[in-house]
Amino acid sequence: MSHTISYSTADKADVLAFLGSSGTGLDADLKRRIPGMLEAALGHQENLDHQGVDWGLSIPVALSHLFAGRTDSDAPRAGNAYTAALQHIIDFNASDPSDLGTYSKPATFFGLVDDELSRLGVPADLLPYRYLFGGPGEEFPVLHSVDGYPAIGHLPLARAKPAADAYRAVLGRIDPDLHHNITQLIGALEFEHEEWERATAEVAWYKQDTLFFSLV
Repeated sequence: MSHTISYSTADKADVLAFLGSSGTGLDADLKRRIPGMLEAALGHQENLDHQGVDWGLSIPVALSHLFAGRTDSDAPRAGNAYTAALQHIIDFNASDPSDLGTYSKPATFFGLVDDELSRLGVPADLLPYRYLFGGPGEEFPVLHSVDGYPAIGHLPLARAKPAADAYRAVLGRIDPDLHHNITQLIGALEFEHEEWERATAEVAWYKQDTLFFSLV
């Protein structure tokens, strides 16, 4: 089964504001996003039901748990539902998503990418596996999906250019079999850095600070 990696940018604080909020303590703009999250979660669940997929916890209920600050369901695949619900919260606080690519075994592939970049001297804290598979951030509840998917990764936008620069510096020595995918990753990181830098300078209300990765 193939898995698609997509990404978008958001203000991490806005996403966190919904966890444990029960809809209170949110400003009017954030509150207006809740109906869309609920509708998306319901549509997602209907699609799973149509496929005969049962996680033991529905995504709308998982979303209500996150709003209440809970992740305590003992359903066998509750981690899948909580991860999917959190992704809907991210989506309604983020830019339009872009696809990084579709991979048959992304964890295996990016493990190989890490090995290659590490061999060429890229620092461990800039290797892609860490931010693609490292979860949404330490401030978030730890959510474990069965079989690893769906999953969420993150990278502070301030780290996008250092990562891209480190990969570009060794691009000429990278295994040709990995060259295309690493070039795509460099392009995505450079573009998001440029957009972040421009928006930060030109838009007074802009506060997006994090690249979130969705792996489904």
